[in-house]
Amino acid sequence: SRARLQRLWAETSCRMQALRDNPDCARQAFDALLDEHDPGLHVQLTYDAQEDAAAPYLNLSRPKIAILREQGVNGHVEMAAAFDRAGFAAVDVHMSDLIAGRITLEDFKGLAACGGFSYGDVLGAGGGWAKSILFNPKARETFARFFARADTFGLGVCNGCQMMARLGELIPGADHWPLFQRNLSEQFEARVVMVEVGESPSILFQGMAGSHLPVVVAHGEGRAVFCGNDPSETLHRGLVALRYVDHYGHATQEYPFNPNGSPFGITGLSNRDGRFTILMPHPERCFRAVQNSWLPRDFGESGPWLRLFANARRWVA
Repeated sequence: SRARLQRLWAETSCRMQALRDNPDCARQAFDALLDEHDPGLHVQLTYDAQEDAAAPYLNLSRPKIAILREQGVNGHVEMAAAFDRAGFAAVDVHMSDLIAGRITLEDFKGLAACGGFSYGDVLGAGGGWAKSILFNPKARETFARFFARADTFGLGVCNGCQMMARLGELIPGADHWPLFQRNLSEQFEARVVMVEVGESPSILFQGMAGSHLPVVVAHGEGRAVFCGNDPSETLHRGLVALRYVDHYGHATQEYPFNPNGSPFGITGLSNRDGRFTILMPHPERCFRAVQNSWLPRDFGESGPWLRLFANARRWVA
């Protein structure tokens, strides 16, 4: 059978992986090859991906969003492209601009903290970036004022997710957010996985709840660790925006469907009023259909993740 042949082919790699990485993850990945009926990646949406939710607002104005980056961050161009496509005026904002006072956040409606390798991840993924804000009085006040305004929103992805999670004390209603630590696999994980959109107050996921779709992940420290909080309680309160699922659509902690070992598959969270969202996966890397390594043949120009950015434009109106 195909499964037996694939396991014969993969056995040597599995044995090497078990010596080099987490042996439990190596075994889980090898055992997953036994499933003869694995349906693989799939798209199951509760919305029309080809409907442009931002279309009614595109000719009204282009609100400014700060595409925030720090030394080593490399996902800012893709993030800017996604928000530009949704009708925003994307502005490149480096942390040095904010710290020096060359740019403030007063004129921005949105903030997107991008992924990459801030400080080469040598200070802990996203940790050094967060400290450059928390331990700098000017930067701390700038971000605190932005988060406190009722007309602002924010998205943190990958390193930006890790950074914003550590800014939880400045973000209203974010005290339930976890920190993100080393993957259980003990390796950098760059792959395409399946996720499910949950029922949450996140303004970015409105109308998307219940959808299953593939997304890109690329991180070494993506495991959600709820310090002093119960992850099941966060899930029960409807504050989880995104979870890893297996190819059958079930939330999972099994590797490689859950690439980092986060409890209950949790990989995206919202603050309580929905204005600020943190995600470990990279929706900005697959908002166009052609960016995806696989999508159903009937997709047009827009990938299913464009809706997230269009929802932001619709919220700003």
